[in-house]
Amino acid sequence: MTSFTFANILIIVRGGGDLGSGVIYRLHKAGFPVVLLEQRTPTFVRRAVSFGEAVYSDTITVEGVTARLVQGLDGINAAQLAGEVAVVVDPDGETLDALTATVVIDARMEKRNPGTTMNDAPLVIALGPGYTAGIDCHAVIETNRGHDLGRVIWQGPAAADTGEPGVMGGQTHSRVLRAPAAGHVRAHAAIGDTIQAGHAVAEVAGQPVRAAFTGVLRGIIHRQVMVTPGMKIGDLDPRADARACFTISDKALAVGGGALEAVLSAEAVRQRLR
Repeated sequence: MTSFTFANILIIVRGGGDLGSGVIYRLHKAGFPVVLLEQRTPTFVRRAVSFGEAVYSDTITVEGVTARLVQGLDGINAAQLAGEVAVVVDPDGETLDALTATVVIDARMEKRNPGTTMNDAPLVIALGPGYTAGIDCHAVIETNRGHDLGRVIWQGPAAADTGEPGVMGGQTHSRVLRAPAAGHVRAHAAIGDTIQAGHAVAEVAGQPVRAAFTGVLRGIIHRQVMVTPGMKIGDLDPRADARACFTISDKALAVGGGALEAVLSAEAVRQRLR
């Protein structure tokens, strides 16, 4: 059982993909109670390191931190007493009204603001492009790789979305697996498996999705998600390191560190600690 250092500072995170999970991990390890609000069928691909995966599997443990799918306030309280991250299926954010959160973090990574406002909590933080600090939220955390990755922005926007996947082992667009048709993904490999160049990683509506190079399957979308043509459904890692598929990335930890800095430095939080 975990004892929360900041027990009276409840943090709600909306979106438990890999970057949101890096934020949740940092905050949980620092001693904050965290509740994750997730979609009914989350579309993230790095499922082995995404706390939102609890929607599909009921529980998931990432680097020693367990997230559990719960219902209602009793379920949230039970998870918190057990030192776990409570996960609630709540795409519309109705839980925001039921809980008195000091901090709300929008980690949905939709690259546009889907409705987050500074009235959602005393401190509202958003990740990445699509948000402007001082208008949509109090702070934005930079998610673009480079010199400013993880930087806290208190006034103005994050860098615009480039549409370019990060370079990994010399690969960029070729490492992103995309749906060739509409339908459900039928995976032919598990996360962490090595895939040879040219082999079918998965199929959609009978059409194969082949590996452009030999690499490790870093992520694959859940079979329950109805995908559309061109939608990202997986991620192939050219580095021969299966361990990286099951540990939080440097980028997610950097973004999580920025969120932790924003929380600890905000006057809205410090007032509640006096």
